[in-house]
Amino acid sequence: MSVQNEFDQMNADEDDQLFFVTSYSDFDKLAHGPRGTEATDSIYVYQFHPSDGSLVLLNVQGNASVIKNPAFSRHHPRLNVVYTCTEDCHENGKIIAYKLKGDGTLEQFGDPVDAGGTSTCYLTIDKAQRNLLAVNYWNSTLVVIPIDPDTGELSSDGVKNIYDPNQGNTMIAPRKLDGGANHSFNDDDTISARQADPHSHALVLDPFVGRVAYVPDLGKDLVREFYYDAIEGNIAIELNVMPSGLCTGKPDGPRYFEFHPQYNIAYVVNELSSTVAVFEVDRELLDQIYNASKNGEDMNRFKGQSTLRLVQSIKTIPHAFPTTMNTCGRMCVHKSGRYVVVSNRGHQSITVFRVKSKGSKRGELQTVGCFHTRGETPRHFQFDNSGQYLLVANQDSNSIAVFNFNLSNGQLKYSGNEYRVSSPNFVCCCPTHTEDETPPLQSQLNLNEMLISSHTTATTVSSIREGRSRGTSMGSDESEDSTVPAWGQGFPGEDNTIKAELAKAKREIESLRKLLAEKA
Repeated sequence: MSVQNEFDQMNADEDDQLFFVTSYSDFDKLAHGPRGTEATDSIYVYQFHPSDGSLVLLNVQGNASVIKNPAFSRHHPRLNVVYTCTEDCHENGKIIAYKLKGDGTLEQFGDPVDAGGTSTCYLTIDKAQRNLLAVNYWNSTLVVIPIDPDTGELSSDGVKNIYDPNQGNTMIAPRKLDGGANHSFNDDDTISARQADPHSHALVLDPFVGRVAYVPDLGKDLVREFYYDAIEGNIAIELNVMPSGLCTGKPDGPRYFEFHPQYNIAYVVNELSSTVAVFEVDRELLDQIYNASKNGEDMNRFKGQSTLRLVQSIKTIPHAFPTTMNTCGRMCVHKSGRYVVVSNRGHQSITVFRVKSKGSKRGELQTVGCFHTRGETPRHFQFDNSGQYLLVANQDSNSIAVFNFNLSNGQLKYSGNEYRVSSPNFVCCCPTHTEDETPPLQSQLNLNEMLISSHTTATTVSSIREGRSRGTSMGSDESEDSTVPAWGQGFPGEDNTIKAELAKAKREIESLRKLLAEKA
């Protein structure tokens, strides 16, 4: 079967998708300095047409008098719910939940919840879909907020758990309005200011056992590894800190962290050095952490042990282009696992890397090329469900541009579709479904718990780890991506051994489903 046909079959039922786009509406509240137009309305909902990559605007709301600077969004993996957070380096951010209907209607439900810190920049939903984890860039705090497992509503009690890598110390560097640096720049003085304090930028839960949270700290050139207590919903212990790059003595500025969907590999995009660092993931150590947590052991014994090992660092921009003129934006791994994609703010490009699939270098990267985004400052981008279209948010030229993505060679080609949006900062893909299509929560959560607690199934999935599949993520995709990966998505032509292992795992899961049905 061809690559094209495999993706057409994989996504035959995923044509009904909306895109939830947010924009900056108050530049003075930001640590950085956008150069586009402040948005009057900061939330847009588009219908996407996969036949030609075009968008139809369905809804505009989010007046600046009601919500300012929505800047990161997360679509619930099971419900028609979108969470968005506001970015403000002077006051604590807010997290707002919306019900999203197929016609583009947005209905806020529940009150906005305090994010427990300033410049809120990242949201993650844990596997059990019981907690939302938020990251605050400016004061670096990490927080856990319960969500209703049936409706997706944010808890009115607000923050349940908070972790402060800065240990309550006052930030050294002043904010932009107080005479501080504009964090959009990348000169020596700005870098010095940005790295005077810790600045957490994302939080990704490991997709294998769901017990380790990875947090890139842009201010300290580190990836922090935390033990996440999935039962209590707490970011409990900082297990280790790992340099985010080659330790050349020059700043890296880690921004985002992503796992490969089939390999024991993770990627970190370093904003300040315009590099992607490739890490091998220690699955055995992750299993030890999981087993110790399951048995109620003291998790402090894992302090100082890293689940990551650096294997490669590669530039995102041409070597002759000045690094001081660029900062990286978003990074993602294509759902096929064949490509890693990064945006360059300054070089005004999308860089595509091919993922090596054979031998000892499996998971490492090889540059396909850099492609101009037809605009300035590509802060964010998003693939559609099929992986064949790429939507780019050009923040400082006030536009969303749509590109065709060639699944065979990773080449980008402008589709001819471009839309004016003031200072767009995030593009969230939202597959919609009717209530009848929504999977029942209890059986899904019971199955998830059995998958995690069953040694037999864990061993089966573990046996695959040396091959190509990481198993299933029954909850959200913990990466910055907005869509949920399907079970067993591997490379076409993968060897029969891996296919047999995947088939065996599927049979065991089906047996668990039948067992649950009998007990119901």
